[in-house]
Amino acid sequence: MSIGWKLHGDGRTPPPGEVVGPGERLTWPRTAGIGAQHVVAMFGATFVFPVVMGLDPNLSIMMSGVATILFLLVVGGRVPSYLGTSASFVGAVAAIRAAGGDSATVTGAILVAGLALAAVGLTVHVLGGEVVHRLFPPVVTGAVVMLIGFNLAPVVATVYWPQDQWVALGTLGFAVLCTVLLRGFWARISILLALVFGFALSWLLDATSGKITSVLPGQNLLDASGKACHAEGPYCVATAFPHDRLGFSGVDAADWFGFPDLHAPDFKTSAILLALPPVIALIAENTGHVKAVSAMTGENLDPVLGRALTADGAATALATAVGGSPTTTYAENIGVMAATRIYSTAAYYVAAVVAITFGLCPKFGALVAATPGGVLGGITVVLYGMIGLLGAKIWIENRVDFGDPVNLVPVAAAVILAIGDVRLDITDDFPLQGIALGTVAVLVGYHLLNAVARRPDGKGGGVIAPDEREIGGPVRPPTSGAG
Repeated sequence: MSIGWKLHGDGRTPPPGEVVGPGERLTWPRTAGIGAQHVVAMFGATFVFPVVMGLDPNLSIMMSGVATILFLLVVGGRVPSYLGTSASFVGAVAAIRAAGGDSATVTGAILVAGLALAAVGLTVHVLGGEVVHRLFPPVVTGAVVMLIGFNLAPVVATVYWPQDQWVALGTLGFAVLCTVLLRGFWARISILLALVFGFALSWLLDATSGKITSVLPGQNLLDASGKACHAEGPYCVATAFPHDRLGFSGVDAADWFGFPDLHAPDFKTSAILLALPPVIALIAENTGHVKAVSAMTGENLDPVLGRALTADGAATALATAVGGSPTTTYAENIGVMAATRIYSTAAYYVAAVVAITFGLCPKFGALVAATPGGVLGGITVVLYGMIGLLGAKIWIENRVDFGDPVNLVPVAAAVILAIGDVRLDITDDFPLQGIALGTVAVLVGYHLLNAVARRPDGKGGGVIAPDEREIGGPVRPPTSGAG
């Protein structure tokens, strides 16, 4: 036994068919190598998403390491997993900033959401995992994940893409080709490769074509009379001006070593309401990842599902309390485990320490912050679309039956409410809009319809009668699908 891990065999690569369990490890050099793979696997999304949300990528990288250590301690080392930056809050953050919220408002709202997730985890730990499936069935969780992704389409169309449409298109094309043509490890870092390609393309165009004229958020602010102003808002807007696509002045000025800038959260009710719906997506995501790890390791992890949810919520609250990004368990790292069959938590501790070290390099953070808007435009088209389609993946894997109006109607309404960013003013100071309104619609609508319209045989009725026939055959299969 060494620092809690038993050496597996002779510590070398295990023979075919054997696995290295969570409580085991290889030799420390080999463990460090596996840990490095985990760092690379999580790195792309963990620093891209903070940039998209307008948060400090250095701090987010560092706090992801801290969050991972906290997670491993809370679950007692039974669920090997890395906690990287969560994409589930990107839509909420965009909405908060569109309403005039700053980074403190964003992190304050997400902190409360983290505490809500921790509370759900404690409830699950006491009542059992079945409560999750009853409150958030696949039809609901799939809808919430979908509307979180697709609600972001206007951000791409109005913020990133117009900054440099040709770089955005080139980056998008490269990302698509990498994802489709590459295999294994390289396919998993396709977004990171597209980011590097976008940087190179921007540098090449600056050298050959000169400056581009476009709007950069927060820069060249002018009022209606054309005079310079200082606070972006309805009467002070960013206007187009000639500029380089890529600038490294901030990188040159940054130190090699230093502590990231911290900031305290600020709590506003309207922002908190926008940040709560993604909690449902995190519950589904964490549950899926715990079940995936359980299937790979052959260990029943249902008893620690509540602890995993609590740990993720606590980690999100801790990270945002100092100005960092929300966290979640990462499928990318689960993929590394599936490929290597090495589930040692020692490798995750190594990855966490490496991430903390990266976070203490301000020059790296400045380099990430220099990402051109056009590059982000191309990347976010893929990322946001993938987030939305993960919702459809949940429906497909759970065989959700959309011939059943109890499933169909609330989902249809919720997706349109969210994508259209529809606003419902409950009071003058209490609006529900976009993601928040869509989540309420599908959650309340599904459970209400399920209670009043579900027949004794488990089938729904109403808008589309179960036995009604249309051209091409029955509206739905004779057996009821998952709800």
